Amino acid sequence: MITPVRYEDDKLMILDQTLLPGEERYIELRTKEDVWKAINRLQVRGAPAIGVAAAYGVYVAVRDLESENFNDFARDFHGAKEYIATARPTAVNLFWALDRMERKLLAMGDGLCFEPSWEQELKYIKEELFKEAEAIRKEDEEACLAMGEHGLSLLKKGMGILTHCNAGTLATAKYGTCLAPVYLGQERGYDFKVFSDETRPLLQGARLTSWELSQAGVDVTLICDNMAASVMKQGWIDAVVVGCDRMAANGDGANKIGTSQVAILAKEYGIPFYMFVPTSTIDLATPTGGDIAIEERKGEEIYQMWYEKPMAPAGIKTYNPSFDVTDHRYITAVVTEKGIVYPPYEENLRKIVKG
Repeated sequence: MITPVRYEDDKLMILDQTLLPGEERYIELRTKEDVWKAINRLQVRGAPAIGVAAAYGVYVAVRDLESENFNDFARDFHGAKEYIATARPTAVNLFWALDRMERKLLAMGDGLCFEPSWEQELKYIKEELFKEAEAIRKEDEEACLAMGEHGLSLLKKGMGILTHCNAGTLATAKYGTCLAPVYLGQERGYDFKVFSDETRPLLQGARLTSWELSQAGVDVTLICDNMAASVMKQGWIDAVVVGCDRMAANGDGANKIGTSQVAILAKEYGIPFYMFVPTSTIDLATPTGGDIAIEERKGEEIYQMWYEKPMAPAGIKTYNPSFDVTDHRYITAVVTEKGIVYPPYEENLRKIVKG
């Protein structure tokens, strides 16, 4: 199975997703600047995968530091963490993973006696930080597999499934979030028929979802974003599955731009809409979707990035938000690694996160 982020032979490697599907190339991230660029430019993307890359990335940023004492090391670590955190504003896993790594560091500082020597303690600290990054990756794999099992319980053999953007193995450590049940279903003979929205403006459904599903032998059909209502009306869609980059405490979920209109259409046609959300992506400190910062990207992605020549007038005004927020009332159920959550979300999300 595809692995978008891996650490091997003391190197942090990511699959450059901006080159897919034309070229499958891994690149090494050696510095905090490399990590920032990879996240910002969407060479690595998808909330869980961003978290994994950030955890390894902040370790790489301090791996070779020869600090004089713990306070100096912690200061430099914090600076690297804060720098990487500015790469993208919306996906909560970025901040969650970086904060978790810093908590690990500070907890070690409280317990160290700095004997027999600071040099040996520093080596120990770095080893433990690496283990924490490894734990974040492994936990994401396990969470995705669990979401796949929970999600599969909501689906039946032969179903037509619509998905938007990419929440497959390319967006996670392994398996994916909303595509995990599709992969499990493929292994178990469910014969799903998947319809993948192209997902403007970065075409992550076209370039990534349709690529990775076809690689796995899944029956996948690519459609333009404005065809979702048509395929629903023809009765080809039995369920919608999507991922999430940040879920507010009330169940509002931010995902790739265009997700909310799919949810509204699904409600109109009586189709269940399932949002797959690792508990690390549920932000109880954010009350509603209106409080989620939405990243806005350059307009060139709309009219120039995918074309030999610009397909809009020079100087045209553009509006290019990377995400939109789906109101919780359009979400049939939230699938987490701990189980399936139904309304009322404000109460039940808190229970499953705290439980």
